[in-house]
Amino acid sequence: MKKEVSVALKVPGARAWSVASPNLYTLQTTVQKGKAVLDKELTSVGFRIIRFDPDNGFALNGEWMKLKGVCLHHDAGVLGAAVPRPVWERRLKTLKTLGCNAVRTSHNPANPDLYDLCDELGLLVMDEGFDEWKHPKRKWVEGWNVGTPGFDGYAPNFEEWGERDMADLVLRDRRHPSIIMWSIGNEVDYPNDPYSHPVLDTATFGQKAYGGYRKDAPDAMELGVIAEKLAKVVKTHDTTRPVTAALAGVIMSNYTGYPGALDVAGYNYTENRYVQDHKTYPKRIIYGSENRHDFAAWKAVRDSKNIFGQFLWTGIDYLGESGPWPSRGFYSGLMDFGGFVKPLGYYRRSLWAEEPVIYVGAIARGRGSRGQMTNAPALWNFEAGDTVRVVAYTNAAQAKLLLNGKEVGAARAHDDATGVIFWDVAYQPGKLEAVALNNGAAVANMTIQTSGRPFRLLATNAGSGDVAQVVVTVVDEENRPVVLADNNITCTIEGQAKLPGLEGGDNTDMGDYTDNKQRAYMGRLLAYLQPAQKAGAVKVTFSSPYLQPVTLTLPAR
Repeated sequence: MKKEVSVALKVPGARAWSVASPNLYTLQTTVQKGKAVLDKELTSVGFRIIRFDPDNGFALNGEWMKLKGVCLHHDAGVLGAAVPRPVWERRLKTLKTLGCNAVRTSHNPANPDLYDLCDELGLLVMDEGFDEWKHPKRKWVEGWNVGTPGFDGYAPNFEEWGERDMADLVLRDRRHPSIIMWSIGNEVDYPNDPYSHPVLDTATFGQKAYGGYRKDAPDAMELGVIAEKLAKVVKTHDTTRPVTAALAGVIMSNYTGYPGALDVAGYNYTENRYVQDHKTYPKRIIYGSENRHDFAAWKAVRDSKNIFGQFLWTGIDYLGESGPWPSRGFYSGLMDFGGFVKPLGYYRRSLWAEEPVIYVGAIARGRGSRGQMTNAPALWNFEAGDTVRVVAYTNAAQAKLLLNGKEVGAARAHDDATGVIFWDVAYQPGKLEAVALNNGAAVANMTIQTSGRPFRLLATNAGSGDVAQVVVTVVDEENRPVVLADNNITCTIEGQAKLPGLEGGDNTDMGDYTDNKQRAYMGRLLAYLQPAQKAGAVKVTFSSPYLQPVTLTLPAR
């Protein structure tokens, strides 16, 4: 016999869960027969109030705010899809230091550890169920957007399993206070991939499509029908959060019932529709569900009261969607495969962070393109006499530049067209310092130094729990990081421990990442180590020809 019981609970003086203060409580549920305890379960819960409004955006506990989000795939470089909790913990904590406050599980339910960590760390979540519905989408099996696409995917199972899988997603995850939206699909409405509509033949259709209207393609009007079914499934099990989806072909979808079936409409890469669609559909709640890293895409959120956020593609580099060989995966993350922050990540921090921040990097003459300007490494090793473009990313009003204590770059105002301040400087070896200024006073600074030749290895454990994440850095005789170093490093273990892999983070390195040898990239390397349970301490040595080795001891578990 099955019986459903509802109980209303009061928690006097409960503190709200928020991004800044992710307060959690433990709910104990006990099943008894008389005095005998038949079953008991402990569940982590939080209390918060969410509100979405077409004119004001999103509020958490009554405070209107912007979602500074990233899309996350489920893998972690050399570890593949089997990502231990401590690895996710390190990655998510790093994203928070960059000003990130939200993640999107693109495009499938995530490992339960991810939601637990978002609860604990204070990250809002858009929980997504599907990347395709009834009909298959193109799969680029020969390389990203090249070759002949395949069509294997979830579609053949959708009619039988789609509604059940969506229900299971909600039932599994609804206890998490971090989750604020249920997404029923990603880019299922891409024009002619697979759905089509007569609007694609109009001269004013202003969005990428695989050709014009195709009568033999699935009818786009089906989008609204399926969306209504999935939305109903969600509402059956949770009425406290809105239903959303990531629309790829919003112009076409506006001619269907798809957006109307959603509580909140996500727009992928169509920031140019925000103003127009808000006027045309004043009751529609709009946000960026998938966005590029360019400054204009962020300003479309920052400067619009009704657009409540964006989700960058992506937060971390991931395997798949590789470019031309050599390429391991997609390389648009704020962090690389090893969870190291890239210059692009520090650029984003200057746009998102609340506290004063500054980053300084440099690029060779002739490489001052916009893409290079936001990807300048923290490197100060060039040829004598070179003119070097030095860039600074800051959220302060101004920044100035010092070289060996002497001002070589006068204070310049924050550039609200690019988000980048730069100076062209005659290279001299030494110490380069960027100073952030508010009202003429220094509020943050960063220094980079010219390094000598690689001399030794340093190692620190950045992990936690049962997974050590050892960062190995190549330094010179003065212990200055050698950013250009790509030395081949060998890991030797004394004791009982597994080495799941060594991760350099280099997208173009097609070698074996699962053995005990790997080249450093940008002067560093990450080693994943799992000491055996109930074993003694483990001694790990990292060595490289002509460099002083380093030994690290991992404590017994």
